[in-house]
Amino acid sequence: MNAAAPSARQARVRPAAIAANVARLAQRAGGAGLCAVVKADGYGHGTAIAARAALAGGASWLGVATIPEALEAAETAHSAGSDAPVLVLSEVAPEVAATAAVHCPERVRFTVASVAGVEALAAASGPSRAVHLKVDTGMHRMGAQASELASVAGAVQRCADRLHLEGVWTHLAVADAPADPFTAEQLVRFDQALEGLSRRGLDPGVVHVANSAGLLAHPDARRDLVRAGIAIYGVAPSPETDGIVELDPALELVSRVTALRTVAPGEGVSYGRHWRADEPTRVATVAIGYADGVRRDSGSAGVEVLLRAHRCPILGAVTMDQLMVAVPPDIAQEAAVGDEVVLIGRQGVHRITATEVAQRLGTIAYEVLTSISARVPRVVV
Repeated sequence: MNAAAPSARQARVRPAAIAANVARLAQRAGGAGLCAVVKADGYGHGTAIAARAALAGGASWLGVATIPEALEAAETAHSAGSDAPVLVLSEVAPEVAATAAVHCPERVRFTVASVAGVEALAAASGPSRAVHLKVDTGMHRMGAQASELASVAGAVQRCADRLHLEGVWTHLAVADAPADPFTAEQLVRFDQALEGLSRRGLDPGVVHVANSAGLLAHPDARRDLVRAGIAIYGVAPSPETDGIVELDPALELVSRVTALRTVAPGEGVSYGRHWRADEPTRVATVAIGYADGVRRDSGSAGVEVLLRAHRCPILGAVTMDQLMVAVPPDIAQEAAVGDEVVLIGRQGVHRITATEVAQRLGTIAYEVLTSISARVPRVVV
């Protein structure tokens, strides 16, 4: 295909929706600053697109997971005329600390969670590199555990000529289930950790706990800063948190019909012939597949698409570059090659959300959005 030709598959992103969501979430946060999390290619929306829109909506920080993401976010903030810091949410491995410290501008803040991580970063940094100390309060993924906190804090103090503690944070494990009491337990553990740091003479600086769900459902988790990820893209973290703040989905995933055929009774569709026609069925081939992020088992899971404002079930196994759908009888004669097909988004009176797709697949909207692959062009609308 000519490089200038439009792609049949597109992820259409509306920066205005991201900006509006950030503004509403910032209002929900009260006086806390808002860190817009733009890791994983902006949750599938595009790092630069998401970062620029979030800053326009009032975000004061950007959050990422990797050094390449930090560099892109920092460059985007710079080009947008923003002085927003960029926080790397994972501790960098000691063996890459030197490279990270050399290549990242001062606006990039590193997370530290171990003595080795602190010492490696300090050895590679110039004076006064800002760091944030991650405390594990029960997520048990990353962070200094209670038994390790004193030694990690001591390492930060020993390296004060190279590093300065700008913030302390933790992450909530079940905030998207507001009735679960473990969030309150995590907050107690976190406050105990802060008291321990204070006794050592360490000022925690910017304290942050709340993710999107914490921001929406747990007022006690809103400290100096909140870290909003999925919500800035217009998707609630869970059904229990849906509707607390009005959110506008910022992404539509679309493709085109590339072929139409009538499949006779008894004939199968796609690899394995897992779906077979009970009656003559009009079948449309759509130019998008699992290499684009549509799960191979979408058909058996009951995932649908929109064609001519009708819901159409995916048939059989999704293939690498294409999938097939059943065309309802009332539009079988009108459906045509070139028709737009909506996998996530609105068409007519119907809307398919990332949350709906996730529920049918037995996963979460985060995975659905971040699985949209790089070969799907992100088109700003």
